[in-house]
Amino acid sequence: MTTDNGLKYTVWHKIKTEILDDCRKEGEWKILLLDQFTTKLLTSCCKMTDLLQEGITVVEDIYKERQPVADLKAIYFISPIEKSVDHVVKDFESKSSCKYKAAYIYFSDACPDSLFNKLKACQPKTIKRCKEINISFYPKESQVFLLNVPNAFHMLYSPDKSVDKEAAMQSIAQQIVTLCATLDENPGVRYKREPLDNAEDLASLVEEKLVQYYKTDEKNQCKEKSQSQLLILDRGFDPLSTVLHELTFQAMVYDVLPIEDDVYKYKPDGSASKEKEGRLDESDEVWVKIRHRHIAVVLEEIPKLVKEISSSKKESEGKLSISSLSNFMKKMPHIRKQMSKQALHLGLAEDCMQKFKGNLERLCKVEQDLALGTDAEGQKVKEHMRVLLPVLLNKDLDNYDKIRAILLYIFVENGTTQENLDRLIQHAKIESDGDVLKNWKYIGVPVVPKSSQRKPSRRDRSREETFQLSRWTPLIKDIIEDNIENKLDSREWPYFSECPAAWNGSGAVSARQKHNTMGRDDRKTVSKLIIFVIGGITYSEIRSAYEVSQANKFVQVIIGSTHIITPKKMLDDVKNLTKPNIPKEEFTIIQ
Repeated sequence: MTTDNGLKYTVWHKIKTEILDDCRKEGEWKILLLDQFTTKLLTSCCKMTDLLQEGITVVEDIYKERQPVADLKAIYFISPIEKSVDHVVKDFESKSSCKYKAAYIYFSDACPDSLFNKLKACQPKTIKRCKEINISFYPKESQVFLLNVPNAFHMLYSPDKSVDKEAAMQSIAQQIVTLCATLDENPGVRYKREPLDNAEDLASLVEEKLVQYYKTDEKNQCKEKSQSQLLILDRGFDPLSTVLHELTFQAMVYDVLPIEDDVYKYKPDGSASKEKEGRLDESDEVWVKIRHRHIAVVLEEIPKLVKEISSSKKESEGKLSISSLSNFMKKMPHIRKQMSKQALHLGLAEDCMQKFKGNLERLCKVEQDLALGTDAEGQKVKEHMRVLLPVLLNKDLDNYDKIRAILLYIFVENGTTQENLDRLIQHAKIESDGDVLKNWKYIGVPVVPKSSQRKPSRRDRSREETFQLSRWTPLIKDIIEDNIENKLDSREWPYFSECPAAWNGSGAVSARQKHNTMGRDDRKTVSKLIIFVIGGITYSEIRSAYEVSQANKFVQVIIGSTHIITPKKMLDDVKNLTKPNIPKEEFTIIQ
């Protein structure tokens, strides 16, 4: 289990304390029953070995047929939904057919009275505990959280009036409150006023539910605000970052390679070898080390890591004493695992570079020039259409790449005329995909006609070292840094609730500057800045959150959304806004 103080560890600690320790009895083994969401939640923050150490002998899917184990007690960690509660009742509905000795029920979130009353149908005295623990999000990474809101994008932005947007907003607000509760924070809430009203509506709901939660929470009767802030933004605040090709490793991998459920399939020794699967998550130290680095740096870094592993292997081989041989044998599984990781990341990097050496290199130059309005030498781009035209005429580019370039043109122009839009669609031969351009209006991004809306001013990064094809900085990084330095305009970023005066960014920065003179206890004081983007976050925005946290040791940035978006997913979601919504399962269980 991870030992750092990241979000995954925090969630695991809460589950351990409020569920496993709560019903612990020395020497007693229990069965753990999970539904789809709680399976995904537990998989994200612990391993089966962690559960074994806590007295869990087996983990089962509550929805599947199970054999009775009458001599063991069962822990039910489930979502407060009818399907899960019905399965609990089924397990204990008659004395002769009780599946387990007793039940300890823990809901991931507040359980409605109607569902709670259903449990009365269980046999008397079989339910020993029934609690709500308030974790209805899951930690994707140490500083990244996602919510359990299927089809969120369609529910929030579809023009279809029959879609229950209010229910989605209520669910999102409740889940954000469970994040704050898990972090033991009661943050001050601010929101970005434009481009739509979603951020204001959600901020209002979150503040209302935070007040309610801290009135009713058993452990903390204090309603005072903590040293933290929550910023809520709507996805339309920065459309450019959703469609640009990124050349930092994680963002590039998920954009240009076929990654499914964080799994990459590769052949380590060429086409003749057996296909392997590599999981890209924080259990892989090498991945954590290189995921936010530029692809050019990654290609240099991986051979060095291989060399380090190889040299440690040779060092052990050089000493042929019994003790050194014994030590080497102990290290072998670790070395084999490390070498396997190098093969995985080298494969990823090489596959990315294959894509880059095709059309991607020239495409990236066009995208960067359009996004920044200047070329690599700092010369202003006078005509955006002249920059775009070679992309539209390139027969080797697929539709999605042309659409991304056209969208960048529309975004930097702040919209276009209907005549020009029709011409672009026809010129790029994307008549069948016209909605992918037009539907951006539903997320508050000007398409037709041109808008006079003022573009956000950007921080000066001209002195920062960067690669020519990676000059764009996501807008979220400016926002985070401005907030830390107390530079966000309160007219654009109204408060729903202010946190105490002790929080201010300049304070956090000055604390960092006198870091060496501070005592150990003072160093533990880290202010949390929670960012929630309605409608999806990009991998480049996630990277920005980590970069600012690393530069400011007294501010931890935690970023989240309903889901993570890749450019292709974003375009598909936008295109489907005007199509009927197809419900999906809440979660697929990760084995």
